[in-house]
Amino acid sequence: MLTKMLQPSDYTEWLPLWNANMEYTASEEVTALTWSRICDPASMVGGLGIRQGEDLRLVGICHYILHPTTGNTNLVCVMQDLYVRPEVRAQGLGRALVDALVELGRAENWARLYWLAETENEAAQQLYKSLGRKLDFTVHILPLG
Repeated sequence: MLTKMLQPSDYTEWLPLWNANMEYTASEEVTALTWSRICDPASMVGGLGIRQGEDLRLVGICHYILHPTTGNTNLVCVMQDLYVRPEVRAQGLGRALVDALVELGRAENWARLYWLAETENEAAQQLYKSLGRKLDFTVHILPLG
């Protein structure tokens, strides 16, 4: 198992994981923009990948966004996407991706890491409850476009 930052050369392996994570709803424009942001060192969007097997095939991805906050002078990080291929789930790969993100955050002195998860996603809920504190907030979204 190998966890590392996503690189431009990872695109062909990243794309099927991205599409599956997005349930094939992301437009080509969104996909291209997301990938360009992940690969741009000046962007506040980043990505990690995890590889497994003899061929070190990309089997999981984690995208994150850094942003300022009013409660701290350091940046905070929202884990935007965490996806592992269904056939290799329950092997600790999701946790390894989160652990790698935590390590990166500590190295870069982020104030905190947070994420949202669908209530019905029991596997994600089980993982996330073992990692962080659950806060009881309601998220409200007002689409503007």
